[in-house]
Amino acid sequence: MSFLSKIKNTSVGRFVAKHPKKSSVLAILLIAYYFCLPKQLFNSPTATVVESREGVLLGAQIASDGQWRFPEVDSIPKKFEHCLLQFEDAHFYQHFGFNPVSIANAVVQNIKAGKTVRGGSTITQQVIRLAREGKKRSYAEKFIELIWATRLELRSSKEEILKMYASNAPYGGNVVGLEVASWRYFGLKSHQLSWAETATLAVLPNAPSLIYPGKNQQRLLKKRNRLLKKLLEEGIIDKTTYSLSLLEELPQKPYALPQTAQHLVTHIAQKHKGERIVSSIKAPLQANVNAVVQKHYSHLKQNQVFNAAVLVLDVHTRKVMAYVGNTKTDRQHQKDVDMVQANRSTGSTIKPLLYTAMLDAGELIPDMLVADIPTQIAGYSPQNFNENFSGAVQAKKALARSLNIPSVRLLQSYGLQKFRDQLEFFNLKGINKPADHYGLTLILGGAESSLWDLCKTYASMASTVNHFNTTSSEYYTKEFAEPILQDSQEVDFGSKSTQKTIFDAASMYLTFEAMKEVNRPEGQESWEFYDSSKQIAWKTGTSFGNKDAWAIGVTKDQVVGVWVGNADGEGRPNVTGVSSAAPILFDVFNVLPKTKWFLEPLDEFTEIDVCATSGYLATPICPVKKIKIPAKQNYVEACPYHKLVHLDAKQQFQVNTSCEPLETMVSKPWFVLPPLQEFYYKKTNVTYKTLPSFRNDCKTENAKVMEFIYPKSGAKITLPKNFEGNTNEVVFKLAHAKTKTKVFWYVDDEFVKQTSDFHEIAVKPKPGVHKITVVDEVGNDAVIWITILE
Repeated sequence: MSFLSKIKNTSVGRFVAKHPKKSSVLAILLIAYYFCLPKQLFNSPTATVVESREGVLLGAQIASDGQWRFPEVDSIPKKFEHCLLQFEDAHFYQHFGFNPVSIANAVVQNIKAGKTVRGGSTITQQVIRLAREGKKRSYAEKFIELIWATRLELRSSKEEILKMYASNAPYGGNVVGLEVASWRYFGLKSHQLSWAETATLAVLPNAPSLIYPGKNQQRLLKKRNRLLKKLLEEGIIDKTTYSLSLLEELPQKPYALPQTAQHLVTHIAQKHKGERIVSSIKAPLQANVNAVVQKHYSHLKQNQVFNAAVLVLDVHTRKVMAYVGNTKTDRQHQKDVDMVQANRSTGSTIKPLLYTAMLDAGELIPDMLVADIPTQIAGYSPQNFNENFSGAVQAKKALARSLNIPSVRLLQSYGLQKFRDQLEFFNLKGINKPADHYGLTLILGGAESSLWDLCKTYASMASTVNHFNTTSSEYYTKEFAEPILQDSQEVDFGSKSTQKTIFDAASMYLTFEAMKEVNRPEGQESWEFYDSSKQIAWKTGTSFGNKDAWAIGVTKDQVVGVWVGNADGEGRPNVTGVSSAAPILFDVFNVLPKTKWFLEPLDEFTEIDVCATSGYLATPICPVKKIKIPAKQNYVEACPYHKLVHLDAKQQFQVNTSCEPLETMVSKPWFVLPPLQEFYYKKTNVTYKTLPSFRNDCKTENAKVMEFIYPKSGAKITLPKNFEGNTNEVVFKLAHAKTKTKVFWYVDDEFVKQTSDFHEIAVKPKPGVHKITVVDEVGNDAVIWITILE
């Protein structure tokens, strides 16, 4: 009801209607009365308050004036209303801003006492006094309060006035308002308080500077008990409740406010300072994840690793379910740094994006062999984490094992600039430099990103697969949206489209299938033998110098991301994604609900024949198997490794028509890798059979049976000096298809050494250009040119 409507039927309203010409002064007074009350009574800054989706307080950030003052409450507990009215203003619902009887009684008592012993103010007047904070107490000020109080009664409901009081009443020290007082003095929400606790808070604002929990206990106790007795007399509580309430102790030292997700509070405060935010966090899950991080922190700090962060996302809603920005360490170890938002070296965490991109482009088949050999590209020599080589490895296993060399070679093949351009789509804010700045190290941690952005990317990929299966094989135009922190918000996925966003659902599904095969960390090896185990696609990453350890896991329903390291960038031994971050990842998944694996996006797949050994497109001489790949034009070549060879009758030697009649030859397909790949491949693949040599009586052209491991032709080499100041030698390494074959080494056409079994020699050439020649005992040769620098 408006102000004019409220006064229309009063005596004032009737007088104005009856005597319009005599009421000009009264009209001015009415206008002044109407505008006397500010639109916003309370302008003091408030704390930033963040609650879980269940309404549990997760944490708060103090107001800018140093006061613990929460934003105005939505409602007040019925217990507190009873206590407050019985103590302060029993006739609150009957008066219109002030109580003449109470004022008269107060004046009489004050005159008799010779001092102010009673105020006689209503709750409405006290609200006005709180709003006019700092005004000197006087009769004039009392009159203003009375006028404003009546005006407030006309403008606001009784419930709104009670909320104003409960939100702004002082409770001692820097505690303002019922809600924060409840947390500070009892560690509970206001609606969870007992009658004794509620009565204590109801009497506190009466004299907050004198009656402070922990001080003046007897005065506080008398006031509380007197109020409890009145509640009994008014029939609000029964005798049993009264008796039990008298036994309850008073609060002592204030409790600290909950800090269940303090880094989240700080992050939210950047955009919602001074507001009350109901977040998307699930309080029980947040508590469990906090416990997991704290448990692992106690072990990590023994290796002087002090920081860790965890983020849990709901794939379907893109809402953040748990947010741990850091461990509970100390200021010396940057406990306040939010490592969920911090950009750090990505390690291997974006390798799945390259794998997906190449599947989508038709340039990769999951089972195809990719080279894993010593590699040097424009002076850059990537190394696998274990410093070993596989020779050749399936692309999906290279991803599962996070091999660096195959990833670098694939990136070079796919195109650095093309991949860098595609990364723009994912809005990884830390990757903000051109392709040339990163070079091929982009795929190995040469760029930086945050746990927030990486989890968002993985969640969007999982959501793409889900949506494709739940719609009529369609995509959403805004699939790669930002995660949501507020429970009231909903993600905008855009509109449906038959066009993919960036990569198709089949490519993403195959990427998750490859990531599912990663070996789990110590203690989790037998996970696949339990029916209750969760199928998780997960990826680890370790940055150069062991500064950052990552683990990100994806299921159909959730994404969990973990970062471990030191916020100041100090690397520590044994800090790896598998040993440091992955155990936290799986402990977090253990407290999440069980989930099913992704449905296969059938409409995006086609079935093809591939070579069962090499994984390339099958040729007529390949052993064949059928697999499913994304339905698109495929640019992968036919198997280059199977060749038809001719053997003698005993299949011991290769032969040709120069030494064996055609009718006695045995022709069969043979799987043959290039010499350097074969050199490493056969060490771990016992079924690999080296191609037999030609029989001595056969005329043959030299086949490529050997290849330099180091150096490559054209290399420029600087010979370092040792501690004694002497120049070190350079070690030449060679891979030969037949290891035991004798090899003769020449430098500038001068014989140096003969090797067998291990084809390595150490020489110290003078600065300049040199020719290195190797010849084996059957006449095969290889030549490279190198330059020795000063």
